[in-house]
Amino acid sequence: MRRTLSPRVECLGLMLLALLLIGAGLGLRSAQNVDEERFLGVALEMLNNGSWLIPHRAGEIYGDKPPIFMWTVAFFVWLTGKPNIALYIPGLFSAVTVTAMVYDLGRRLWNQRVARTAALLYLATYQTYSILRTGQIDSFLILFTSLGLYGLARHLLLGPAWRWFYVGCAAMGIGVITKGVGFLPALMLIPYAYAVRKDWPGVVAMPGDARKWLLGFVVMLGAIAIWLLPLAVSIAFNDAADEVAYAREILLRQTAGRYAAAWHHREPFWYFFVNVIPQYWLPLVLVLPWLVPAWRRQLSKRDGRVLVLLGWVALVVLFFCISSGKRKLYIYPALPGLVLVAAPLIPWLLQRWFRQRPRFRRAFPALVVTWFVLWFARGFIEPVKDGVNPDQVIMTQANTLSHGAELVLVNWSEGHWLFARQPIVHFGMLDSTVERAAQWLREHPQAYALVPDEVLGRCFNPEAARELGKTSGAQWSIVGVDADNGKCPPEPSSTVYRFNWPQIVGYTVFGENRPLDVVRADTPDKP
Repeated sequence: MRRTLSPRVECLGLMLLALLLIGAGLGLRSAQNVDEERFLGVALEMLNNGSWLIPHRAGEIYGDKPPIFMWTVAFFVWLTGKPNIALYIPGLFSAVTVTAMVYDLGRRLWNQRVARTAALLYLATYQTYSILRTGQIDSFLILFTSLGLYGLARHLLLGPAWRWFYVGCAAMGIGVITKGVGFLPALMLIPYAYAVRKDWPGVVAMPGDARKWLLGFVVMLGAIAIWLLPLAVSIAFNDAADEVAYAREILLRQTAGRYAAAWHHREPFWYFFVNVIPQYWLPLVLVLPWLVPAWRRQLSKRDGRVLVLLGWVALVVLFFCISSGKRKLYIYPALPGLVLVAAPLIPWLLQRWFRQRPRFRRAFPALVVTWFVLWFARGFIEPVKDGVNPDQVIMTQANTLSHGAELVLVNWSEGHWLFARQPIVHFGMLDSTVERAAQWLREHPQAYALVPDEVLGRCFNPEAARELGKTSGAQWSIVGVDADNGKCPPEPSSTVYRFNWPQIVGYTVFGENRPLDVVRADTPDKP
């Protein structure tokens, strides 16, 4: 008789696998894309200036996202002293924790074999690897949406379990102040209500508990208030216009406004079905032609577990399809639910294939091991392939050519700010024009300006500029006041942000043997 591992030991083994896959190459990686540069920079700025309620980017208020992820990165920077590691710890922690939740829920809803299959499917999916290894908010959001899924499933499908329901509601609240869509697990209540009304087996009806249900909503609001209440108090006492503008931006424009009429990443309704699911939900997507008919048969048998989980996955995908703004990572919160509802059918499907293709039975374990080994190896190959961030190279050159003088940024990106080695000046992320830079150099002739070549000729003589290289989709040059061509008239006064990264001994960043630049921003000059 074949002996099986205990659920606890098996779960720990799967958590270790998650740690190895997602943690491979940790410490070799550094911020490479604009999201990672932005969130690490904001976290470092929080750590030094103490503005925890309202994030800042180079001294200017950053109103696109709530602060939970940046708080977490800042905490791990403080704990480890290594920003290039701290940025990726939230995703690593999510990988280990979500794997455990998927395993435990699969075991409770079905059995240990299904639990193992679900956890392996989750870790094998390309989107898991591509998101959890990044320093992006979604690598941390999945922790709270999955905990919300776990808590609600324990209550709706295995309950009554009111404590787990409240845990799920609290997780959704934290998810909301991590990224606005943290409430997604609540969509489970829609297929659940249908299943209860139609008396489907596999769900737990709980009539007459309206107060307990309402308390869950209160718990979620309480979790949101961890950040929102202190913010409201600060706004009420300080009555600062920039704080009021931040609250309006983050609560209205960046949530409901962005969902209803996105101004970035606009894609058609079918974007996820054509551009995301076929690639990022590999290898699970390969068996969908067999899974869909099997799910249909399970629904015809009135299996409430399948209805609630599969219905929730469909609602999450539909929710993001309706929005005009779409990114590849948006539908990732649905993946744990998908692997849970697919896992019970995978053993049946494999047995069917094994009977028809005996050689496949012998090759399949080796194929699975090879798949995971390749992901593990890629973790060490990617940092070498990516190399040094080009923004870091350019800012190092700018510091050398300008002899550490004040540098004015034009049409800048987060990498220019994060890797700056000298005092920088800008006029806001959206208002740092070449005309304003030219005027600043006239008033401060000892300063230099970092300008993209596409706008350089409007105010400066290109032959007097020094080329630095290409990054952030543009070719960049550094100029001094001697390059002014006199074609740009004076610009109206605007807010000026003067910013510096003072060196604090005891930290190293991005693998360099130099002190960590921890943020300090001067108070912006008002017009």
